[in-house]
Amino acid sequence: MSAIRIPIVEKILSANDQLASQNRALLVSKNIFSINIMASPGAGKTSFILETIKGLKDRLQVGVIEGDTAAVTIDADKITDAGMPAVQINTGGDCHLDAVMVAGGINQLPLDDINLLIIENVGNLVCPAAFDLGTDIKVLIASVPEGDDKPYKYPAIYRGIDVLILNKMDLMPYIKFRPEYFTQGVQMLNPGLTTFPVSCTTGEGIPGWLNWLESRVQDSKK
Repeated sequence: MSAIRIPIVEKILSANDQLASQNRALLVSKNIFSINIMASPGAGKTSFILETIKGLKDRLQVGVIEGDTAAVTIDADKITDAGMPAVQINTGGDCHLDAVMVAGGINQLPLDDINLLIIENVGNLVCPAAFDLGTDIKVLIASVPEGDDKPYKYPAIYRGIDVLILNKMDLMPYIKFRPEYFTQGVQMLNPGLTTFPVSCTTGEGIPGWLNWLESRVQDSKK
């Protein structure tokens, strides 16, 4: 038996995909490589973005769009304090960013002055998986304290990503986390997925991620 899809949901996703295509075309025309970073709350999205900015600030100009359910600018302020332009989007309680929100954020950034756009999605492992924002790649940050069963509980988001970051590796000795079980779940959903085990506290794995990302940015300009 095939799944029954509700027409109104199809229309919403179709309209979102159309605008996502427009976002993608605009960013490509400006030679901007873009990534959509997703994670659950507390996985370390902002810390990871700050480490990425710190490692690339002498080589790339980064712009950031911050998504949040509340009207606060805490994370965006951290980005601007690091010397990069940032736009805060208040979703008004929605559990994800969509292409319309991102289009508004893009228009507030100095597109001629950046070559890497990082979008920090709302902390959630369900809703963001369904909405294309128009980015080149989708990145998921998982973290050791969340547990090793997340690929089994949230298959949709693991199935649709291009890169997986396993954060807070420095806590591995203190938390019951089975790497083999976690990896098995990931590989069943997304075989051969590019994965970087990292720690924003110790710096473990960050150079490998930075080298990979810079290479992708440079390749996108060819």
